[in-house]
Amino acid sequence: MSVDVRRSHDRFHTEIDWLDSWHSFSFSSHYDPVNTHHGLLLVNNDDVIRAGSGFPTHSHQDMEIVTWVLDGELEHRDSTGAVGHIYPGLAQRMSAGRGIRHSEANPSATQDLHLVQMWVHPDSPGVEPGYEESDLTAELDRGGLVAVASGKDHDGAVHLHQRDATLWAARLGPGKQVTVPDAPHVHVFVPKGTATLDGADGRSALDTDDAARLTEAGTHTLTAGNTGAEVLIWETA
Repeated sequence: MSVDVRRSHDRFHTEIDWLDSWHSFSFSSHYDPVNTHHGLLLVNNDDVIRAGSGFPTHSHQDMEIVTWVLDGELEHRDSTGAVGHIYPGLAQRMSAGRGIRHSEANPSATQDLHLVQMWVHPDSPGVEPGYEESDLTAELDRGGLVAVASGKDHDGAVHLHQRDATLWAARLGPGKQVTVPDAPHVHVFVPKGTATLDGADGRSALDTDDAARLTEAGTHTLTAGNTGAEVLIWETA
């Protein structure tokens, strides 16, 4: 039973001319054998892609990839023929399955793109590659936690080929609260604003881009700070 707070500046960092990327877990050339995942969550990359730039076509296999845009717009193209323009509030899931190629670009000539990309393993290898979107803007505007991606068939969420994982999102006004799911592994990430995590084991203040990794930690309440917060919460087995 634990709550492990990870501060934004302690993440791995990749910075090149067109990309500013912060990695919550080991990724690419960044490797720490004791920081490879939390539960089923393998990747939580916080990316800023400069205007007119992006990731050229590349391959993935046997991974469920969820992208959540915070600011700007993402243009997605993949080898299944799917083309998507992802904006804040639109959930995107790509199932790499037995193999998929895709590109991700910031089509704007003037505005940077800010997104969080997250990966979990599927239940089984070799599923049919696929793509799905769902606009959750209305649900987010109503407040509270909204299921973004799930293997449990939550209404409105994009489907994960992983029955033991659900991603929740919330846009919280100042002082607004949500109850953090009680699950074996929970990852709370605050990409916008600030929040306080309250539970039987104490209080943790989370600044912008901080995260908390909960392991068998029971019930907690997350309260937005004075400027509000946007939060992403994974619950996994």
